[in-house]
Amino acid sequence: MATGTNVEAIAVNTIDWLSAPDTAIVVPVYQRQYRWDIGGCERLLADVRAVAAQNDTHRHFIGSILSAQDSSETDLILIDGQQRITTLMLLVAALHHAVRDSDPAMAAELERVLVRSDDPTRTRLRPHDAWAELYETVVLDRRDDAERESRFDDNYAFFRSQVQADEAPSIWQGLRRLEHVSITLGAEANAQQIFESLNSTGEPLRDHELIHNYILMGLTHSEQLDVEERFWLPIEQHTGETIGAFWRQFLVMVTGREVAAAGEHGVYSAFRQSFPRVDAEHLQQHAEIWRHYAQIYGILLDPSLEPDDELRRQLEHLSTFGKAAFPLAMSVYSEHARGLIPRDELIETLEWLQALYLRRALVGLPTERLIARLCRARAEGREALMRAFARVTPSDERVSAVLKYVELPHAAYVLGRLEGVDDPSEYDVEHIVPQIPGDAWSGDGSRRWSEHTEDEQNSHRALAPTLGNLTLLEPALAERAFGSSFPNKVADAYSRSAVPATRALADARSWGTAAISQRTVRLTADLLHIWARPPMPEIDDDGLTPVLDAVRRRGWPAGWDREFDYVEYRGEHWEVKDVRALFNRVFRRAWTDDRRAALAYSAAHNGPLYDRMSWKGQWDALADDAFLYMGWDSNYMMNALQGVLEESGIAAEVFVKYSYIGNVM
Repeated sequence: MATGTNVEAIAVNTIDWLSAPDTAIVVPVYQRQYRWDIGGCERLLADVRAVAAQNDTHRHFIGSILSAQDSSETDLILIDGQQRITTLMLLVAALHHAVRDSDPAMAAELERVLVRSDDPTRTRLRPHDAWAELYETVVLDRRDDAERESRFDDNYAFFRSQVQADEAPSIWQGLRRLEHVSITLGAEANAQQIFESLNSTGEPLRDHELIHNYILMGLTHSEQLDVEERFWLPIEQHTGETIGAFWRQFLVMVTGREVAAAGEHGVYSAFRQSFPRVDAEHLQQHAEIWRHYAQIYGILLDPSLEPDDELRRQLEHLSTFGKAAFPLAMSVYSEHARGLIPRDELIETLEWLQALYLRRALVGLPTERLIARLCRARAEGREALMRAFARVTPSDERVSAVLKYVELPHAAYVLGRLEGVDDPSEYDVEHIVPQIPGDAWSGDGSRRWSEHTEDEQNSHRALAPTLGNLTLLEPALAERAFGSSFPNKVADAYSRSAVPATRALADARSWGTAAISQRTVRLTADLLHIWARPPMPEIDDDGLTPVLDAVRRRGWPAGWDREFDYVEYRGEHWEVKDVRALFNRVFRRAWTDDRRAALAYSAAHNGPLYDRMSWKGQWDALADDAFLYMGWDSNYMMNALQGVLEESGIAAEVFVKYSYIGNVM
């Protein structure tokens, strides 16, 4: 124990501390509302189960709890830790209600944690007065409003659904192995200063730092040094400042699911789910894989590290579109490096990726939530990947139509490949008709810009940034040609260029909208050939998102009840607008079409199907002995419906169409 004049800190057993006789724990008025969501409850229950599975010497540390003695000398004022303590109490309440009829002895032990010894009608934890009664009705099972919704209700319902009577002894054992540092303040202590020092010193740990700690935590000192030197340092060297992005994109590749990059440590959570065991026995194999992909990631970041000239060019081309495609690129590059696929198949996939991104940019389609579905398809082989690409890559007809009038995206990259230039960064993108012509500019050497009608001028300006009006030109020649009329550009610059396509402009006698349109037609044929769409019959899919790539959102954000325009379920059109309705309909359909899958998923995840309505809340009866609980938040419902569709093997045939509101949520 470490003591000071006004502060006492001691490591204590959390359950013993909570159940100390004649003590009540009071949340002061200035504390924020209870905000833990299902995700926090999942992590807590997982930690309790994990420590319960260890031997008797293991303990799980939940951090520090800051409190001050009340003038009553029996009440503790909870300054920091109310979120953890409240959630623990909800778990204990769910455990108590699960065993009160089957195990009176355990129920009595649990009750000592929950209620005051001097007044069993009151809970030991007293939240803020504004929601104390709400909390007590949940913990004491006095709720009489089945339609009521609150964080207390939802989190208790989650624990109640997850904790069955036969698992109760193990959960109770895990709870009794929780420890924390109890920091108690004296009368003269500055509670606010201590609270800020506990919560605001330095920056919060980032995902890759949490992964680092998680990997090394259970190792001996010598093992930690070995892993650090042989694996972690090389991973850092290959990925540099982008190590956080590497882990996210690596996990997209591994899981075939989108991984949230911001908030709630989504990358770290996905890592723990993908690698639940990183002890010395398993770490060697895992770490070699991580290092292997980190090296590939470094090559994707810096294609000059690739010794094969053609592969290097392809990787440079792909870098035009940023890092979004890296998960799939890492996957196919690794397979080629390990001799699993030929070089041509790797190049083919890199070309498909470029075609996908360029064509979607041309027609104005988003590229979010595409790579995870392509990674899933890649796991099924080349043919499945080809079909997946074809489904989301715009058709030749659609691209040809827009090339006539849209501004060319990634112009240097596109022109470089069309005009056979190895390094387009050494050239300027030249607008043959200037974007803002001067009054003296002329397309034929005789008729000046000022002599064009307003409609003619508008037509020229509209076509100025399009494919047919662009070419590459050496910077020195571009300076000489800047602002000049077309005949002067031909004489002073175009005819002197080393780029064949630019020199060919000298053959044109004049330049205007007709010449731009004719050149667009010629270049479009080349563009469709270079950025070819896989030769499959599928067409664009109306922006549908596979259900496995649907966004998982905590709680119920604004607009959730209008998140979707519709849902495509195995060719059926469902007018379903929100996750709650989709959750209900998917489980009802699973109950009818594939009851085995519905029951298997529910058994593996302790819900959401039960043989009776075991607690107060919102339920849907599927049969006389089958009930679907409807009380979880949006994230939990999405996970559950995705899971049962995967269990049925039909997830690939279900799509959601996001509404405008859903896209901006």
